[in-house]
Amino acid sequence: MKIVIAPDSYKGSIYAPEVARAMRNGVLRALPDAEVVLVPIADGGDGTLEALVSTSNGESRTAEVTGPMGEPVQASWGALGDNRTAVIEMARTSGLALVPTIKQNPLVATTFGLGEMIKLVLESGYRSFILGIGGSATNDAGSGMAQALGIRLLDRKGSDLPFGGGALSELSRIDMEGIDPRICESEFSVACDVNNPLTGPEGASAVYGPQKGATPAVVSQLDEALAHFAEIVRRDIGPNISDIPGSGAAGGLGGGMIAFLGGNLRPGTDIVLESVNFEQYLKDANLIITGEGQLDFQTVYSKAPIGVAQRAKEKGIPVIAVAGSLGEGFTNVHEHGISAAASIIPAPMSLETASEKAFDLIASATEQAIRMLHTGSYVFHSPGS
Repeated sequence: MKIVIAPDSYKGSIYAPEVARAMRNGVLRALPDAEVVLVPIADGGDGTLEALVSTSNGESRTAEVTGPMGEPVQASWGALGDNRTAVIEMARTSGLALVPTIKQNPLVATTFGLGEMIKLVLESGYRSFILGIGGSATNDAGSGMAQALGIRLLDRKGSDLPFGGGALSELSRIDMEGIDPRICESEFSVACDVNNPLTGPEGASAVYGPQKGATPAVVSQLDEALAHFAEIVRRDIGPNISDIPGSGAAGGLGGGMIAFLGGNLRPGTDIVLESVNFEQYLKDANLIITGEGQLDFQTVYSKAPIGVAQRAKEKGIPVIAVAGSLGEGFTNVHEHGISAAASIIPAPMSLETASEKAFDLIASATEQAIRMLHTGSYVFHSPGS
């Protein structure tokens, strides 16, 4: 029996490669002779770097860059096994998790470190990029990133803009002349799983600004600044980023990726599954095991387990999910190719305890799921059934 194990991370607890190894342990306890193939995956957010590095036999590297509030941070990036593709999670350079709550301020938070990281990766010889843009602390539409790559954002006096989304209201001209020439030689696949526009009630500032520390007044200020930024981009560079779905992702970074880098915004799960050539692992597979931190009503909206299940369903391969927990509406996944789901929690326990014991809990829950499937095969195929 061939079993393909393709889980996402249990965010905040355990990365996908470790989840996959735990699931394998559980499978082999129940079926010691099974052929088990590990394909840890992600949706473009937290854990994408680890999943792609692990599956491609690549390596993680570390560099010091400018953090979202201007302080130096150590950030990882992934050099994939094809020796031409790099993966960067913007949350590692410019993420909300890097900023203490008391210091969160999207008016001044910057993506400059992301641009520094891109430049460092270019210097390492890479020209194909996968960029995960979830978890940002910023609302600057990628302007800091652009500045790090040699693009000048100028005010009416011809001075360079300071960092942050608030400064975009003073933007008068974009000078692309100094852009790193290697950008034009490169491809940027942007993992973007939200379709928010740049501005308005569903835009970057209104929807995501409050979680980054923006008051209602600041949200309004940032929204106006992004609208002004979009006008200057259209005049000086060309694309109308206001009308592109996903341009509001990561504080407008989605729009900035298109404007400054010619980035291609796509669902993160699609990018990851294509990058690992997921289809090749499905050949002759009898079962797929997937999972994530919590299965709930949100899972069906382009989350990684659904991407796995949809591809397996096309080939008639059954899929089960082992999740950290089962939330409201988790049964919706049954309509999208996941036949059954189980939680790793066997008894009441705190999130902290569950996180500490995640590897063993995942292995145990997977073992029991396989034992039930194996028992079911006897029951339903025995005489008289």
